[in-house]
Amino acid sequence: MTDFQKYTELDVWKHARELASYIYELTAAYPKTEQFGITSQIRRCAVSIPSNIAEGCGRQHNKETIQFLSIAGGSLFELETQLYISKDLKFIDELQLLTSLSRIETLGKLLN
Repeated sequence: MTDFQKYTELDVWKHARELASYIYELTAAYPKTEQFGITSQIRRCAVSIPSNIAEGCGRQHNKETIQFLSIAGGSLFELETQLYISKDLKFIDELQLLTSLSRIETLGKLLN
């Protein structure tokens, strides 16, 4: 197995991938008027997390890997903020927000 395949075995990448899928399901119920607004932004952000973990693992130097993991962490905070805004706009309810935040917290711990 090459180094490029090993990232798929990482729990942090698996959790990030699951979160991205969950976010796609969650945002499917957002208003169609937001398709190119917050829905698109949230989805891009969610996909960015596992993508940056994977890219970081493909780098040759630890410093680069850490940089990409840091970018993934930044995207996680961005996603959290967008979900709070989604709750404020009544696109999601309190339970959906809390479920999302719990997943984000778990992933944040794995990233760190």
